Parts: sequence; C-alpha cells; structure tokens
Amino acid sequence: MPSIAGQPRVFLENLLVLTREGLRGAPAMQEILKGAKDREIVALAAHFAVLAPRAAPGRRDEALFARGRELAGRLRCGICHLADYRGQQQMPRLAGQREEYLRDTMVAMRDNPPPGVDTQMSAALYGVSDADIGAMSHFLARFDPAAPSPAGGESPVRLPELSVSATRVERENFAVPAAIDTVGRRAIREDNPRVDLSEALARVPGLVIQNRQNYAQDLQISVRGFGARASFGVRGVRLIADGIPATMPDGQGQAATFNLSSADRIEVLRGPFSVLHGNAAGGVIQVFTAEAPDEPTLSGQAFGGSDGMRKTGVQFGGTVGGLGALVDASRFSTDGYREHSAATRDHLNAKFRMGFGEAATLTVVANALDQPGTQDPLGLTAAQLASDRRQAGTNALAFDTRKNIRQSQLGLALDAALSPQLGLNARAYGGDRQVTQYLAIPLAAQASPTASGGVVDLDRGFAGAAIRLSRGVRLAGEPATLSVGADYDRMAERRTGRVNDAGVAGALKRDEDNVVDSRDAYVQLEWQPRERWSLLAGLRHSRVRFSTSDYFVAAGNPDDSGNLRFARTTPALGVVFKADPALNLYANYGRGFETPTFAELAYQPNGATGLNLALSPARSVHREAGLKARLGETGRVNAAVFRVDVDDEIVVAGSSGGRTIFANAARTRRQGFELAWEQRVGAFEAALAWTVVDARFAGAAPGAAAAAGNRLPGVPPSSLFAEVVWRPAGSGFHAGVEVRRSSQVFVNDANTEAAPGYCVWGLRAGLEQRGRGWRIAQFVRVENAGDRRYVGSVIVADANGRFYEPAPARRVVAGIEGALEF
Repeated sequence: MPSIAGQPRVFLENLLVLTREGLRGAPAMQEILKGAKDREIVALAAHFAVLAPRAAPGRRDEALFARGRELAGRLRCGICHLADYRGQQQMPRLAGQREEYLRDTMVAMRDNPPPGVDTQMSAALYGVSDADIGAMSHFLARFDPAAPSPAGGESPVRLPELSVSATRVERENFAVPAAIDTVGRRAIREDNPRVDLSEALARVPGLVIQNRQNYAQDLQISVRGFGARASFGVRGVRLIADGIPATMPDGQGQAATFNLSSADRIEVLRGPFSVLHGNAAGGVIQVFTAEAPDEPTLSGQAFGGSDGMRKTGVQFGGTVGGLGALVDASRFSTDGYREHSAATRDHLNAKFRMGFGEAATLTVVANALDQPGTQDPLGLTAAQLASDRRQAGTNALAFDTRKNIRQSQLGLALDAALSPQLGLNARAYGGDRQVTQYLAIPLAAQASPTASGGVVDLDRGFAGAAIRLSRGVRLAGEPATLSVGADYDRMAERRTGRVNDAGVAGALKRDEDNVVDSRDAYVQLEWQPRERWSLLAGLRHSRVRFSTSDYFVAAGNPDDSGNLRFARTTPALGVVFKADPALNLYANYGRGFETPTFAELAYQPNGATGLNLALSPARSVHREAGLKARLGETGRVNAAVFRVDVDDEIVVAGSSGGRTIFANAARTRRQGFELAWEQRVGAFEAALAWTVVDARFAGAAPGAAAAAGNRLPGVPPSSLFAEVVWRPAGSGFHAGVEVRRSSQVFVNDANTEAAPGYCVWGLRAGLEQRGRGWRIAQFVRVENAGDRRYVGSVIVADANGRFYEPAPARRVVAGIEGALEF
C-alpha cells in the first residue's frame, strides 16, 4: 500500500475520485469511499496533503543510495516530479514513499503498462533492470528534501542539477560529458533587481560577463574568449530562451530580451557541445521561465538604488486543471552612472502550458520589450578616463547618441510521447525587432560617398521551426537514446541609413534588404556501453545563406548587392567514466564554426562592391577534460582543462570612410582551466568560480596589427568570483560578502593599451517573512563597497581609441517584494 501523507492535493483528489468511481483497482478503499461527496474528498485530500511522510525503516545503504540518485537523475524523474521529488499537481510525491511500493509500481509500469496511461513512465523505465529499479526505490524512499522552514530557508540537501544544453533533453548535469553550470532561482533572484544577466552569472567559470553601464549596447559576454571582440550585442555565444533562439542565424544575439524577473534557472554550456546548437563557437546560454504556481498567486517587487535606478514589477500565475499560466510585467529605469546614459525598459513575459493527458504538453511563450530613447555615452579614451570618468565620450552630446528598441516574439513548443519508446519535440516561433540608433560620426566622414550615415534604422522580422525525434533503443545489448532533428531559422530586415545632423535624421545614405537563413540537420546518440561508462556523440550539418539587395546606388557608392553561402559539418564526442558514485571523469572533442555577421560582411577592402566574399567563417577545434564531484550532500566541485585552436578568426582589419572592414586572422589558440566549487557547512554557504585562460594569436593578424604571441584583446588571463553567505536556521535572515577579481585586459590586437586589473567586493543582506499563503522579503546590497575606480568593460579595437567603459563607484540597491496565494 502507498503512503499518501504529503502527496500533492490535486493528485490525492484525483486518486480518491478514481477510487470512488471504481476506476482504480483498490476494492477496500472503494468500499470506504462509496457515497463520499466531492467536498468530503476535497477535505480528505487537503488533510493528507499537509501531513509529513514517515522516514523509511532500516538503514541507508550509501552505495545503493548514490546509485539510485544517479539513475533518477539520468532517467529525468525530476521533470514531472520536480527536482526534489515532492511531486506537483497530478504527479505524486516520490520522496519518502514506501520502498516496496515504489519497486513494485515501477516494475509494473515497465513490464505491463496500462493502455493509454503513464506512457512517459513506461518510456523512462524501458530497459531498466530490476537491480536499477531497486536502487532508485531505495534512494527515493530515503531521500529527504528537508522542506523549507516557515522562514523560507532552502533545503540543506543538494538536489540533482538538471540541464538540457548539451543533450537537448533534460539530463542530470553530473552525468553529462561537458562543462555546464546551472544558476538556480535563488541565485538569480536573491538580493538582485533582476535587470541584467551579469547579476547572476559572475559565479560561472569560463564566462566573462560585464554590465557596460550602457543599455544602448547591451551586455558584453564572452565564453573562453569567444565573443570578447563584439562592440555591440553578443557574438560567438548562442542565446536561447525557453527553447526559442535569441541569436539570429548570422550569429548576432541580444541578451536584453531575457526576462530575469520570471526566470527559474540559467544554464551555461562551454566547449564542443555548443556546436550542436548551430552557429556558435564558444558556448550556449539558456534561460528558462518558471512554471506556473499550483495556486493562483499575485506577487510584486519594487527596487531602487544609486544613480536613479528604479524597477517595479508584478506577476500573476496559477494552474487550473491542465492549464498553467504565468505573466510578468516590469519597468526598469536609470539616470545612469555616466553623463548621457539614462535608460528605460518595459518588459512583458508570459508562459502558458497546457497538458493533454500524460502524453503531450503544449507550451506558449510570448514576450515584448520596449526600450525608447536609450542614451549612449560611448567609450572613453585613456586621457578622458583619467580626467573625468563620468563624462560622455567624444561627440555623444553633439550628435545625441541614442537608441530606440522595440521587439515582440511568440513561440510554441510541443513535447509528446508518441509511444513508450518514442518522443517528439517540436517548436516554432516568430517575431519582429525595430531599432533606430544615432551614432557619433563626424559630418565630414558621413559625407563620404561610401559612408552609411550616422542613423541606423532597421525593421527586422525573424522566424523559425525545429523538430526532434528521440527513441530508446538497444545498442550491443545496452540501453541507448537516438535523436534526430532539424532546425530552420530565418531573419529578413529592411535597413536604411541617414545622416545624423546634430541628433536629427537627415539625407538618405543606405537602403537595403538583408536576408539570412540557416538550415541544420543533426543526429545524436546517448549510450551506456558499460555500467561505469557512458557516451554522448553528435553530428550537425549547417548551411547558412546571406543575401543583400542594395537600393542605394550613387556616384562613388556602387551596388553592394550580393549572395554568399557557408556550409559546415561539425562533430562532437564525449565520454564519462564513473570513478565513484560521487565522482565522474569526462573528456570530449569537437569542431565548431562561426560565420561572419551581416555587419562584418557588409564591406570589402579598398571600396570594392558587394559583400566581403573573402571573409570566411572561423573554424575551431575543441578539446576538454574534466571532473565533476559531489562533496557529501551539500557540496560540489567541477573542474575542466581545455584547449581551442581557431583558424580564420574574424578580426577588425581597418576602418575608414564610414566603413569598418573585417578579415580573417591566421590562427588563434585558447587554453586554460576552470573551477567551480560550492559547499554548505552548518549555517554557512560558500561558492567559488575561477578561470585561467591563455588566449593568444598563433599567427599574425591582417596588416600585422598583431604579432604571433600577442594576447587576444578583451580576454582577461584570470578572473575570480567568491562568495560566503550566512543563513541562521529558522530566522529568515541571511547576509553575504562577495569578491570579484579580474586581471589586466588588452584593448587592441597590438597589445599597446590595456585596462588595469581590479579586485572589488560587495555586501548584501536580506530578511524574509512567511505566513499561510503569503511571503514578504526585503534586501539591501552594496556593490563596490571599497569605492574602487576601475574599468568594468572595454571596447575592443575601437577606431577612435575610445576603448574604456568605467564601472560605477560604490552603489547601494535596496528592494522589497511580496507574494500572496488565493
């Protein structure tokens, strides 16, 4: 007989109704419930739902427990039953259930699944041995999620960390042969205004993410040095939100569209398996929106801080029957740390999920971003930085540099179990992005026949679709999962350029239509040939096509129309060796590529017409080895060493007449070490992320701007994040200190200038109160508490020497938020 104490209320209501109606084989219970009214069943379910399950009898077998935990993660039990196995809605609680009941039920689901019922369970258990089912039963029966205290403390037990970045289906991170770090809800939300990814992702090794204090140019993000050269937007790193790409097919992405107020977790993948997501050389960043709460819940936040920073937000969500909905709306504004750096951002994010029995789920995600009149303070030269770090850059005021952004997007995703062994995932999306940007280009340069003017105006439509089929198979008698899929993404934009005459749009200087699309097909295999060995292999073929139709043809400005195609097949292979239940060793290898963007293809050297046909994609070879270890129930450590060799890396070759020309460097090399560590000891939690990377030119760059051996600009050789937090049990209070350190960063290929290294520290504290159906929390944080003057980010290879973007001095941020269940 099962234990029903602590089971989800909706699950118990369904169970009792099915039993009363004779639809569940429990004659004794059916007799007891005969004639029970609906309101009585509701009351019974509510009574048992709040009871705590009893601890399983007998001692815990540590080896069996560890084996069961690994299997439960690999079989993705946490997808439906949640990561702590508490269950949700109609999904039962597994943690603390009777061991023999779990074992017998799983065996029955594997061998004799009822028709049309629990197909996902049957598929998950296909081919699982009796011994493995016994291990999972032992683990789940004795797993104690240690429910949060009334003050809202989190579980002291480390829950299985799941990820989808490398395999495209949910797998336990511990068992994946790749460097992946997951930042959970608490790290995203606790003591943060939730405006930028930089708030939460500093704790990820291998990733450099800087808030440029310039909301007209977005964040600066690089992974293992890829993307460091981008002067606007995100390059070399694939951005994805709820399965929908935030990176265009040419490789240019925008992180500002991510909504952190409703985010549940963020995954960062580095290394070879990023190539399985297409045109991305360095890594993948995925943001996942939280699921709708079980009960209708209204919540809101209000944050404020230095430099006129303000953010307000409201969320509403709930679940009725098989439909869950979560809607989030927020407004952020700031006066800016520097002169001419004010910004306002309105954000709307909505997620709806509809379940169709237990075999299919449809998810709809809609979001919108409106960011009008965002001021651009530009970068500073070394002399300007020394004289007044808060000033705007040269000509920023004279040309009123600014940016208007408006974007809306709709995406749909279908997950279905077509049979116990066959799963389907399909997605489709579409959206529109409108941008008007005013640049600081002297009028004399704008007057050049080849110049594009100082006002960029584009209207971009984008859309795509993807499908993946996954099937459980046997390979050499051992279980395996084979996946095949295809992706199609398309971007079409109307782009014009006009003269910027003291902040007013003037004569037309550019008029063109740009189209880029990518068509990708891939196959992927997950296989466990031996109990202690597992393998992940993938092969992807990508075709990217560019087309430009130039309508602005004048004397001295010839027709720049043209077409260009790139194709590449990229493999990735990884293996895991389970040295111990708490220690996995892994190694991987892969090849990647990164196409030029439209901005990089736009112009040829020496004023020639058409697209820059001489510009080739960057081709990379990745090698990585690492370990993942559990440190008891409350700690973990991940470490990796890597080497990446790149041929034809894309670099700036020169800028004149309003045109920036790009070319391919001969070779570059990146090699380094990454370490992530987390541990809880009593009331204290500690975290560390440390990266060492040696990124250099292995051959001379075009024009001999960089000699072999020069460091790649924008890539710090060493960076570190460390944090200690104190959480007294049962108090609802916490306090923490964090340290961020970065070494010197060169700003150009010749390595003639650099931003000095820095070390800054901050403080934060918060208090939370909870009651029946409500929660209130307050926080305050002090950033750069030592009031250090330093350069937070750099603009690589800026033609005017405006390399430096100063970070703010000491800043204070405070906030309050609350939630109420109905």
